[in-house]
Amino acid sequence: MRREKGRKSRKRVCSFCVDKIDAVDYKDVARLRRFVTERGKIIPRRISGNCARHQRQVTAAIKRARLVALLPFSAEQ
Repeated sequence: MRREKGRKSRKRVCSFCVDKIDAVDYKDVARLRRFVTERGKIIPRRISGNCARHQRQVTAAIKRARLVALLPFSAEQ
């Protein structure tokens, strides 16, 4: 994807920092689904816009939610 000359892309802000959430909860499935693709992959930080601290917490929370069967490991076929 190319940008037009003179246009800068806007930096995405961390949604957890905006909402002033300190710790990501694995039971908050609605929020965690936003960071998982329809194939079941975790969305990387450069696309999601999370800060490094919260991205690590999101990744751990998604993996924990998968083990407890709140989120699927892969896409349903």
